[in-house]
Amino acid sequence: MAAQFAKSGHAAVLMLLVWITLLGTASSQRQKQPSLQILPASSVQRKPVGHSLLLTCRPDVPDTNLISDLRWNDNRNMTILPKPMNYYYPLYDSKGRKLPTKTGPSSPMIYTESIAGGSALALIFNSLQESMAGTYFCAASYSVTEKLNAAVVVETYVAITWKDAPTDQRPLLGSDYIVRCEVTANPPATVDWLRNGDQIKSSGRYVIENRGLLIKNITEADDGQYTCRAAVMSTGELKNREIRVEVQIMPEVQQLPLVMDAVEGQSFSVMCNATGKPVPEFQWIKRGTQQDAAGLDRFSVNAITGQLDISNVQQQDHDSYACIARNPAGQSESVAKLNVLIRPKIIEFINITVSEDEEAVFVCRAFGRPAPEITFRRYGSVEEYSIGLQVSDDRIILEQSTDDEKGETAGTLRISKLATTDDGLYECIARNRGDVAFKVGHITVEYRPIFDHMKALPPVYTWEERPANLSCFAQAIPNATIEWRWNDRRVQDFKDLNMHIEDHGLRSDLIITPRDRRYFSAYKCVARNKLGSAEHVMELREARIPDMVPQAKPRIVSATSITFDIMAPPVEPGLPLTAFSVQWKEQIQPDWNFASNRTWSPDSPYIVEGLRPQTAYSFRFAARNVVGLGQWSAYVEQSTPRRSEPETPRILHTPIQDEEEGNDPIVTSPYADHFDMRWSIPVDNGEPIDMYRIKYCPGTKVNGYWTEMEEHCIEQDIARMTNYEMRNLQADTYYRIELTAHNAIGFSKAAHVLMKTARGIDVVLRVDSPTLSSAAVIGIVTGSVLLLLLIADLLCCAFGNLGIFATLCRKTKRSPSDLDDEAKLGREDEKQPLNTQPDAASAVKVNSSVEYDGRVVHSRSGEIIGKNSAV
Repeated sequence: MAAQFAKSGHAAVLMLLVWITLLGTASSQRQKQPSLQILPASSVQRKPVGHSLLLTCRPDVPDTNLISDLRWNDNRNMTILPKPMNYYYPLYDSKGRKLPTKTGPSSPMIYTESIAGGSALALIFNSLQESMAGTYFCAASYSVTEKLNAAVVVETYVAITWKDAPTDQRPLLGSDYIVRCEVTANPPATVDWLRNGDQIKSSGRYVIENRGLLIKNITEADDGQYTCRAAVMSTGELKNREIRVEVQIMPEVQQLPLVMDAVEGQSFSVMCNATGKPVPEFQWIKRGTQQDAAGLDRFSVNAITGQLDISNVQQQDHDSYACIARNPAGQSESVAKLNVLIRPKIIEFINITVSEDEEAVFVCRAFGRPAPEITFRRYGSVEEYSIGLQVSDDRIILEQSTDDEKGETAGTLRISKLATTDDGLYECIARNRGDVAFKVGHITVEYRPIFDHMKALPPVYTWEERPANLSCFAQAIPNATIEWRWNDRRVQDFKDLNMHIEDHGLRSDLIITPRDRRYFSAYKCVARNKLGSAEHVMELREARIPDMVPQAKPRIVSATSITFDIMAPPVEPGLPLTAFSVQWKEQIQPDWNFASNRTWSPDSPYIVEGLRPQTAYSFRFAARNVVGLGQWSAYVEQSTPRRSEPETPRILHTPIQDEEEGNDPIVTSPYADHFDMRWSIPVDNGEPIDMYRIKYCPGTKVNGYWTEMEEHCIEQDIARMTNYEMRNLQADTYYRIELTAHNAIGFSKAAHVLMKTARGIDVVLRVDSPTLSSAAVIGIVTGSVLLLLLIADLLCCAFGNLGIFATLCRKTKRSPSDLDDEAKLGREDEKQPLNTQPDAASAVKVNSSVEYDGRVVHSRSGEIIGKNSAV
């Protein structure tokens, strides 16, 4: 009950409060007076000069329809007119939304405009000026009789404005510079400075002035960001101006060479270097014409690097050139003279002809800029003559005269007491800084005839009335005429048909057919030119066969061959031996007509092969020249030994001395794992060699004695080969190699050699391929074809008595003993008898010759035609 009473009491209180509020509101409405309200609502409007301002006068009356004559008056109480129609741009649309402000080209500075459907009047300042400051009034009539007024004070001020404050400023290094920052404001503004956020105070190098911040003696350290800060305390306006200060350095061009050399016809480049900040740009000026080189033909300039390039330099490019470097801080220049060098050119170098013992004056003229220097040298020599008297030859003097004005030089080479050795080519060398020029000239030395080249010639030989040719050639300049004399008379005067002269230019030949012995005499060749004459005596001799061979000795005797040493008989100069001949027969054969014979060239080994073992032989020898074979002499009787084992093979490797291993001669292998052993075929001593046996064992030397590792020895038999490749050897190891030859009798004495393998890996890589080579394939194919042909021939022989085998079967057969004897004695031609009697019709003479070229003995039959035979 009590609770319900409390709730009803609170409700009554609330109802009472609402009623009181409504009564108060009605009472205030009955008491409100009509007025004009200016918006913004402040009585003083403070705006900066240059800004726009909108003041709105709105009636605050119960009925706005009763308002009339709503207007604005300026500070002189003059009514402010609305904007003319052609300047009218509505501020709001029909729905009361504000439109973008538009102004015409001559819009009034201040005007009025109705807004809000005509219920309010706006006062618009397009751009406030200081003269527009003052009190502005809004007036209107209400219900015709009641005057309404409202006023507002417009105050103007000048905002902070940066009058002279560039954001990028570039002072010059070393100068006193004011960082400009001029500020205009009303009321006036105060200015202070900051750098990198820190305030700058006037002290030392920094002075704050009205125009800006003065920095004395600018350095590169003054680079940075500066802040110019302006403040108006009365308005609270504060503005910052960020200014970037970059210290500039005036360009400084590095000094160019005073003179620059360029070669005519070649390219030229020069670099101009300069320092400065910012990086300067370059320009080249040709001073003589004040032309920019970048615009000239054949010139190019790199403005960034300063390089000047000239292609195909010409003489007109000779001038002074200035390199100019510029940046905003200033400019600098350097001047150099371009000296165009003209490469030397030899304009005169004439061949000369001078007589022996006189003075030769060899002149060479050259042109160039600067005038070239001239020297001489013998063509093909690197040593040049020096100015003045030559130390190596006091007969030679080099002189030089120069005309710098014309750029010409004359070099004179003087050679006194000229000799024939001075004849030849000479090179004139002209050089200056631009290049080097060469030209070759010739000094011809005239001299009387000489026969120096013929003094060592032997006599001329002939025989059996064969024509002989006596050739005469005289060295002389100018060429000599040649005359032949015999017994102090001109040959032509004899009018002998057995003598006639044939001229072949510089050579003259006297052809003599010696019909009797009086023609074997001395003949004189006389050569003449304008400088003198010379004589040369030539002798014609009768050629004879060689004298008898004084001696012949057997040097190596085997069962089937003998090697002889033959002493040659004395010979005439110019009539050398052309061969040695030998005849041999068994001592039981008394007749030399049935002897075998052989001929050797003089420089070959004298070996007789095909002999019978255990047989006594007689030998005789003769020498041969172009005339014929000499008399037989130097008789030798020699028996051949029995058939025996072969001689010791000769190993073809040349031993060398290993310094590390004492005095033992060894053979070194260029490989680490293999060695190619080579040897020569030894004398077989009557039985053919059927194989070789090689044995090689690794080993070491202990206290100077050789110790073999028997368990590692390898022994190999080789059939009819003269080389063997030892494989799978150890690197840097000694091997003792033993080589023997074998025939049906037995083994020869062993040849020994000590071999050392190389260290490490082989230098030459060896590849063992299991596949057949192309040569092996061709060999197999060829063998198969031959085998097929052989089978076909056998079939033809068996069934048709045709083919090669059938032809052989039809020949006369020999007895086995004859065949055995022939095999033992050698070739058939060596068994033929030599007929020493010309009248023996039954005897047949067969000659063979053997020539030795240093490696192989070549045998051929027929007569030997010797050298230097007469024509």
